[in-house]
Amino acid sequence: MTTTDHTSVRFDTKIAVLLRGDLETWQRLNVTAFLVSGLGTQLPEVIGEPYADADDTPYLPMFRQPVLVFEGTKETLTAAHGRALSRGLPRAVFTSDLFTTGNDRENRAAVRAVGTGQLDLVGIAVYGPRNAVDKVLKGARMHP
Repeated sequence: MTTTDHTSVRFDTKIAVLLRGDLETWQRLNVTAFLVSGLGTQLPEVIGEPYADADDTPYLPMFRQPVLVFEGTKETLTAAHGRALSRGLPRAVFTSDLFTTGNDRENRAAVRAVGTGQLDLVGIAVYGPRNAVDKVLKGARMHP
């Protein structure tokens, strides 16, 4: 399908990733990729249509809207996590322990071993109404 409508779309929802500011570059990229994959698996409405090039080579669908990436301190992440929980927003978490595991089963076991208030968060992803996500991210700044 070809579209000629180039008007800007303003979404009433927001996909956001909040990363701890002290991560290495490779960690930031890895954490972001893992976190957003969780949103796409549970929230089909965030996924757009499949892509194809001019030769009809098919490509996988991606998010239908931008993913905004923010950074903050450990305290900012803890507070944002609490606000996301209290608002019941869909979220994904990445803890520092996940840097030492090697597969999904170990990742889930590492998160399961720690209580909510003791998670050593290095990243969270959240999706929901724009204003609710903005409130969750209070104190964070756009990733440089």
